[in-house]
Amino acid sequence: MATYRLAAIGGDGVGPEVTAQTFKTLRSAGERFGFEIETTDYDLGGNAYLRTGEILPESVEEELGDHDAILLGAIGTPEVPPGVVERGLLLKLRFDFDQYVNLRPVKLFPGAPTPIKDLTPERCDLVVVRENTEGLYTGAGAVRDRETAFELATQESVNTRRGVERVVRYAFDQAVQRRGKLTLCHKTNVLTYAGDLWQRVVDEVAAEYPSVDVGYVHVDAMCLYLVTEPERFDVVVTDNLFGDIITDLGAAVQGGMGLAASGNLDPERRCPSMFEPVHGSAPDIAGRGWANPIAAVLSGAMCLDHLGEQEAASAIEQAAASVIPELGSMGGPDMGMSTDQIGDLIAKRLASS
Repeated sequence: MATYRLAAIGGDGVGPEVTAQTFKTLRSAGERFGFEIETTDYDLGGNAYLRTGEILPESVEEELGDHDAILLGAIGTPEVPPGVVERGLLLKLRFDFDQYVNLRPVKLFPGAPTPIKDLTPERCDLVVVRENTEGLYTGAGAVRDRETAFELATQESVNTRRGVERVVRYAFDQAVQRRGKLTLCHKTNVLTYAGDLWQRVVDEVAAEYPSVDVGYVHVDAMCLYLVTEPERFDVVVTDNLFGDIITDLGAAVQGGMGLAASGNLDPERRCPSMFEPVHGSAPDIAGRGWANPIAAVLSGAMCLDHLGEQEAASAIEQAAASVIPELGSMGGPDMGMSTDQIGDLIAKRLASS
């Protein structure tokens, strides 16, 4: 029987609540499909930083690196300025563990309350492959004459051929496994240096994948088509910033942040990959049982898929999707069930399906 060692970072706000439901379903899946889950809890995030003054101690990062995967709930608290914990924990883990692929499914499940009129699940099933360690998120830039009339701030986008090519190859592999269509999303008519690099790499790699239909869309047009014609897309590959933006729009299309899962992957498996719901820590509703755990549960399913437990991952997704039509809303006091009750119901259906 396989045993998977998972690091649990509940984080802040509703993070620990939804993470608890993830492990509830993972253990239920393990009982059904014959594997075991061992967890190590780590107290990291904004609240931990306020208590200790540390964001990610080196010794803790080393321990995280010894696990098969990391599950993160959510981080951030109003008492800590924006960017401090995000850069010191989330982005640091992505960079240090070389999680160069951010994988974000945009899938409309039956019964999900999409704001798009007449949109059906058959028309919305795509995945965004976002480059996760370069672009504008590297922190390259400077500011001078701060807080004066002459203040100047620069923020540089870093794009390397190695970084672009490896994420593009991953996206092509995904397209082969799915419906055989890949779309590059960028802004090549304005970002003529970075955009040119991305386009040339896609064109070169495409020659090795003759079965894949390759296209291009400007990022602004992508925002339009994602709302009006999501069926145009199968696998979308894009840079760090554009991927961050369009996947939040995709979350709205698929029914809200409470349904949006993600994975930060090291496809070479040299380091643990990290899986997290897209939503924030929502400190205003923490402890009330109003947080929708489905995004966290679906992130757990992505974790199992990455670990090779595809059948269990698919079963979790189906069990989670079956609950959606029974919820009054995708989060808040009108869900009709508490966070714990939703997790219990998913685990129950998983065990009996």
